[in-house]
Amino acid sequence: MDRDAPGGRALSPAAADRPPAGGTTSALDELVAVMDRLRSPGGCPWDAEQTHASLAPYALEEAYELVEAIEHDDRAGLREELGDLLLQVVFHARVAQEDADDPFDVQDVAADLVAKLVRRHPHVFADEQSAPDDEGRHVAWDRIKRAEKDRASALDGVPLALGALARTQKLVARAERAGLAVDAPAGDDLGARLFALVREARAAGLDAEGELRRTTAGWDARVRAAESG
Repeated sequence: MDRDAPGGRALSPAAADRPPAGGTTSALDELVAVMDRLRSPGGCPWDAEQTHASLAPYALEEAYELVEAIEHDDRAGLREELGDLLLQVVFHARVAQEDADDPFDVQDVAADLVAKLVRRHPHVFADEQSAPDDEGRHVAWDRIKRAEKDRASALDGVPLALGALARTQKLVARAERAGLAVDAPAGDDLGARLFALVREARAAGLDAEGELRRTTAGWDARVRAAESG
């Protein structure tokens, strides 16, 4: 969470009465109990007023901070950011419990996820033979997912909120795995050239978004070094 946001520090278990440890109580059980206490009457006013919409920016922020910790090989940061991202899941699930029409909790979220993972890995949990490579497994995953969600297009479900580079990369991968050989945008304008670079990266097995982030990070360091003289 944003450490500067009102009430942000109250999300630490140290700021709330933790349930008794020991026995069969797991750390995840404790996390759910702490979140319940913060959200309930007598808990944290800031937490109590949050909605799915108000929390959405924090989910994006925490996901980016997790990626940054991974790219910097920061083990302590990785552990912390995974916790912050887990908090988002638990927080949203706690808010969802209060919905009058369609309530669900974190156990429902976990149960749905288990069922989805089993369903989308028939080569592991059923008798279907595994695809010979990662690309084949991606194709199978897309096929199962598209059938589950009754999607009209292989491109459905790619969020508009993704950055343009990441979204282009995702759409290109989806189209290619579906066997849709559609020509890239024609022309020599900047957009067409950027699109061509995304396809070039995919052909080389590279993550265009990650490559640009790493290159930008190196440039950022050189700029800061130049500033310091």
